[in-house]
Amino acid sequence: MELVKELPDIFEEFAEQRQKSFLAMKEVKEKNVPVVGAFCTYFPKEIVSAMGGVSVGLCSTSDETIPAAEVDLPKNLCPMVKASYGFAITDKCPFFYFSDLIVGETTCDGKKKMYEYLSEFKNVLIMELPNSQSEAGLKLWRNEIVRFKEHLEKTFGCEITEEQIRHAVHVANQRRTALKNLYEIMKNDPAPIDGSRLYNVLYGTSFRLDEENIPAEINALRERIMTAYAQGEMEPKKKRILLTGCPSGGAPMKVVRAIEENGGTVVAYENCGGAKSVDRLVDEEAEDIYMALAERYLAIGCSVMTPDANRLELMGRLLEEYKVDGVVEMTLQACHTYNIEAGQIKKFVRDRKIPYIHVETDYSQSDLGQLNTRIAAFIEMLG
Repeated sequence: MELVKELPDIFEEFAEQRQKSFLAMKEVKEKNVPVVGAFCTYFPKEIVSAMGGVSVGLCSTSDETIPAAEVDLPKNLCPMVKASYGFAITDKCPFFYFSDLIVGETTCDGKKKMYEYLSEFKNVLIMELPNSQSEAGLKLWRNEIVRFKEHLEKTFGCEITEEQIRHAVHVANQRRTALKNLYEIMKNDPAPIDGSRLYNVLYGTSFRLDEENIPAEINALRERIMTAYAQGEMEPKKKRILLTGCPSGGAPMKVVRAIEENGGTVVAYENCGGAKSVDRLVDEEAEDIYMALAERYLAIGCSVMTPDANRLELMGRLLEEYKVDGVVEMTLQACHTYNIEAGQIKKFVRDRKIPYIHVETDYSQSDLGQLNTRIAAFIEMLG
């Protein structure tokens, strides 16, 4: 991506990054670079980077292959789990196809059982993610990260040194810092850009394979946006919405479009592809780098954690710092943990005198009319 281009072209390039990375995958494999696929924000990608490998995200966001998945999986299962499995068994996703190893984390029950099916035709490693952010859970997650490193060494016949891990941590921290600095431009009112463009950048960078180049490009993009903002180029003043809940990339972006087509703009994303993925850094000076990694990743707030205090802590900061007018929680059908926790989120938000709405959806387009009606009424109610 060359930043001499106009900003709309740059945003479009980030939006298309997933498709572009399909072609890049073949080039990576031709160079004999190991590829490790993973599903979750808890995945410690620094260990793969330290090995000289490439990590790719496998959570699918389209309903294209769900019918194929439902041959093996029940229909009343989370669409993300079905879509991910469907793309794997149909070979329609190059990330699955080219992955030498797939890492699954013990988050939700649907994923855990789906991994058993995946292991019948792919090389799968399951990492035992604790469901509690306790001292015992932290020790377990540190041990799992070490076990993951040792598994990579055995699988790929390499040695991963502490020096290599610390370098990978530094690169990852630079990327997180750059993305957080970009993200924080949305604290301005009116917003410099619309929320869908912001998410295209956040989501698109997750498919970039040249991680060391990302910070400079993101920093340059931020500078361009804020220079234009200072010259009066900005979004019209709209109601400021925080989006929370399940991952919102791909098909669920229909919720973002419904918000932005009805008088709102998403200024904050409290979900896997948004703030929680860049909010915390790994302590680069820590004596025990494995514990530092474990602390950073296990601190991520997610509905699979009991209790989920860190999600509420992050949300409280976002509500205040981004001057949020209303909260939209988007959950996927049959995502039991997020759907159950929605009640706690509603109480947390409304206790702060901020309006809240919960919408449950799937990967189809059949509910577009209903979504638009409900969200339009919600934004109108904000005044």
